[in-house]
Amino acid sequence: MTSIAKNTDMNTVEGLLGRLEQLNDIGVALSKERDITRLLEYILLAAKGITRADGGTIYSKVVGADSLRFEIMRTDSLNIAMGGSAGQPINFADLPLTHANGTPNDSLVAAYAAIHAVTVNIEDAYSDPNFDFSGTRKFDQNTGYRSQSFLTVPMCNQDGDVIGVLQLLNALEPGSNEVTTFSKADQQLVESLASQAAIALSNRLLMKQLEDLFESFISLINMAIDEKSPYTGGHCQRVPALTMMLADATAQHQEGPLAGFSMTEMDRYELKIAGLLHDCGKVTTPVHVVDKATKLQTLYDRIDLIDTRFEVLKRDTEMEALRQQLALRPCVDAAAERAATCSLQSRLDTLDADRDFLRTANSGGEFMSDAAVARVRHIGSHYQWRNPEHRQTDFLSIDEVDNLCIRKGTLTAAERDTINYHIVATNKMLEKLPWPKHLQNVPEYAGGHHERMDGKGYPKGLTREQMSVQARIMGIADIFEALTASDRPYKLGMKLSQAISIMVKMKEDGHIDADLFDVFIQQGVYLRYAHEFVDPMQIDEIRLPS
Repeated sequence: MTSIAKNTDMNTVEGLLGRLEQLNDIGVALSKERDITRLLEYILLAAKGITRADGGTIYSKVVGADSLRFEIMRTDSLNIAMGGSAGQPINFADLPLTHANGTPNDSLVAAYAAIHAVTVNIEDAYSDPNFDFSGTRKFDQNTGYRSQSFLTVPMCNQDGDVIGVLQLLNALEPGSNEVTTFSKADQQLVESLASQAAIALSNRLLMKQLEDLFESFISLINMAIDEKSPYTGGHCQRVPALTMMLADATAQHQEGPLAGFSMTEMDRYELKIAGLLHDCGKVTTPVHVVDKATKLQTLYDRIDLIDTRFEVLKRDTEMEALRQQLALRPCVDAAAERAATCSLQSRLDTLDADRDFLRTANSGGEFMSDAAVARVRHIGSHYQWRNPEHRQTDFLSIDEVDNLCIRKGTLTAAERDTINYHIVATNKMLEKLPWPKHLQNVPEYAGGHHERMDGKGYPKGLTREQMSVQARIMGIADIFEALTASDRPYKLGMKLSQAISIMVKMKEDGHIDADLFDVFIQQGVYLRYAHEFVDPMQIDEIRLPS
């Protein structure tokens, strides 16, 4: 950020008009700047420029602490640049506005200006009897500097409340650079600038507070999802992080089809918000579907009921065997009893084997073959048990058979539709909001992460050409996070090699954007993400097809 030049002659009409024109230009620039730190820096540099001040400091009033904080410091002749774009922090303690006994700290000129909301214009600090400049003298002794003229102006918002202080040091004569006083005209210009700056700063602070409030509401939604299910809360945080990693890598990768892609800070903020909201529709998804760890799980895992039924069958089998043995009394037939015992054990072994098989099928960890599906259906109808109403009925209900016959995973088609509906809900929720101009693309970015490049995705069946780069980025981030996540109830997190292998196939099948996936791999985005968010045991070497 460059300093603001000053017309050298204030005594002419041209000089006055020139400085007023500068002040107008400064006001326009202040209204455009969104970053608070850059705004503060611009205010100081503008004030130094129009008054030819050698140095200056911007203080902000600390909310709730009754003190002033150093924000930006510049002294040209000493090459001092602290705070702001200089990158060097200011380690000075805050200036208290009151003493320990509660009385105002009127001895410090910056504090006095803030407390009384008045401008203080001092010709020579060394001879001024009203304020304590011992700290200034010590600074001068250490640096060889001579602090002389001071112009200290409070910055008041629309309500008249002081939100900061602008202090200028050592006005310089044009041409000679001799230190002089700040003139009445200088003071009026700086007061006008401080007024404009305070309004711009106050507006920006208000915008920042609204942005913070908005992001807090987003965090509240994600917390609600997290409270419903601990298995999705981490996802809502990791996907935005990976999205921004890939977006930044794409913007920096100025080669190939994506060479023209770039993002401003506002673009990055818009994408960040979209990432945080991409699954907000999950607040509508039933918990028992989101957390369905096994095929028979609803509010609880119904495999335990089936275990109980097996125990009932075993009990009935044992009782039948005992009845057979009793029927042999009083005539003892050892061979018949052995046969009954062997038959009992065989039937118990079969029941145990079928129970173990259903337990394995319930986990959803392996693909169900036709033979496995047929065995489930056979068990369901072959065995009969007496239900609580004392009726003989099929061992498994139709719903239990349908769930246990799920070919892959733990969700039925209806439950998968319920899960998939979250993106429809997300779109409905986000499209209802009155987005400001700089966030108007959030619904499209957030709502497109389940679309496919070939148009076979959902909910809108968009093709690659109908989607923004940002939405396609989010699709890759969502898939990779899901594959590598280790906090899902129904699976372990995949190793990198397995996850990347699956995504290579997705690229070939037109599921994900091929160009973005190339950046994802070539720029090592997947590995940076893994080192930050993935269990080290999952990180292995990947081999890509040549």
